[in-house]
Amino acid sequence: MRKIAMVTGAGSGIGKACALGLLQEGWHVIFVGRRAHTLQAAINAAGSAIDHGVPMTADLTREEEVQTLFAQVRARFGRLDLLFNNAGTFLASALPSATTGEDWRRVIDINLNGAFYTLSAAFKLMQEQQPQGGRIINNGSISAHVPRPGSIAYAASKHAVTGMTRAAALDGRAFNIAVGQIDIGNVTSDMTAQMSQGMPQADGSVKAEACMDMTAVVDTFMAMARLPLSANILFTTVMASHMPYVGRG
Repeated sequence: MRKIAMVTGAGSGIGKACALGLLQEGWHVIFVGRRAHTLQAAINAAGSAIDHGVPMTADLTREEEVQTLFAQVRARFGRLDLLFNNAGTFLASALPSATTGEDWRRVIDINLNGAFYTLSAAFKLMQEQQPQGGRIINNGSISAHVPRPGSIAYAASKHAVTGMTRAAALDGRAFNIAVGQIDIGNVTSDMTAQMSQGMPQADGSVKAEACMDMTAVVDTFMAMARLPLSANILFTTVMASHMPYVGRG
């Protein structure tokens, strides 16, 4: 029987790549995002596995839409074996004094509140399904450890995701729910083209940064997804070997 996975932010970038990786390994994958046509385009890239990809739309910043999403999952599949809690956003570099409350709330709504609503709903389904349990993988960031200049909202949101991962991993033990986090560095995608051109550094300079191929991210993610529920990778970091992380700042 095919296991059931959900990937949020699955229309592009890391979410799309990891969702396709799951499809290629025989999972039934729910692609979640706000735009149905973008999700379907991502699924269309699955080749022979296309029939096992399902698009479902939701604005994850709205708790009621997340509840509706999981009601649809429960009705259609009856269970969820894996959630990749991936959807997120970031702002252009700005000092705290230039970051508005609206900017702050938008990042926190997507990166933290949306991630919590989704994790909470998945946790509930995994508690109640038979057999009980499942795996939740949160997408953190290098910024969950060390921030970039001008990234106060993003860095705060990702540090908070780390706390959420730790707490959910502890609470999940009683229900066979394994919760972990993948912290990803610079990766070549449609969202990171600027990194090879120049990024602000802690010393005030702007320098190009090394990026890794998306394959490295998918391989790391799949290593987490393949584990039996008796084992868990609580945190893992995958990054370009020459990007400025160790020693950043």
